[in-house]
Amino acid sequence: MRLTEQAFTLAESMLAEPLPRRWSHSLGVAKRAATLRPILGRDADLLEAAAVLHDVGYSPSIATTGFHPLDGARFLRNQESFDDRVVRLVAHHSCALLEAEERGLRDELAGEFEMEQPALVDALIFCDMTTTPDGGHTTPTDRLDEIVSRYGPDTIVGRFIQRAAPEIHAAAYRVEERLAVAGAPQPM
Repeated sequence: MRLTEQAFTLAESMLAEPLPRRWSHSLGVAKRAATLRPILGRDADLLEAAAVLHDVGYSPSIATTGFHPLDGARFLRNQESFDDRVVRLVAHHSCALLEAEERGLRDELAGEFEMEQPALVDALIFCDMTTTPDGGHTTPTDRLDEIVSRYGPDTIVGRFIQRAAPEIHAAAYRVEERLAVAGAPQPM
């Protein structure tokens, strides 16, 4: 079974029934990842797999720390067939180290999972932060505002996402620049 097919099957089994909105978001993030194929080359399938799996740590069956990047990466690390790079992308998606710091888990996350190459980290940030909770398209600014509104500005997630905003915008810009240089259409 291809990596992406396996990732979709696993993510669906973990998210579709208990967390249908999270599953819709994950599908949207994966769809967005597919639009980046022109700039990803041989890493396109890897990013698409990480995109559909990035929120698997929210699954009630594996959530142990309450910090979904760490829970998801630990779960995936124990699956025989997942590439270590997919696991690292899930662990560090969307500036997870900043949220880990807010939760007192930075040393655990950084110690267990190396950071993946910056271009792929940027690509996953772009995909996650340009996808609504229901799987539609949005801008990084609107997505950040939605997250702060949903969680509240003084919560762990609210504080972290506000701190991460400059890096999220920078990552989105870098991806858009790579698409422009490649002459690839900008994802809608």
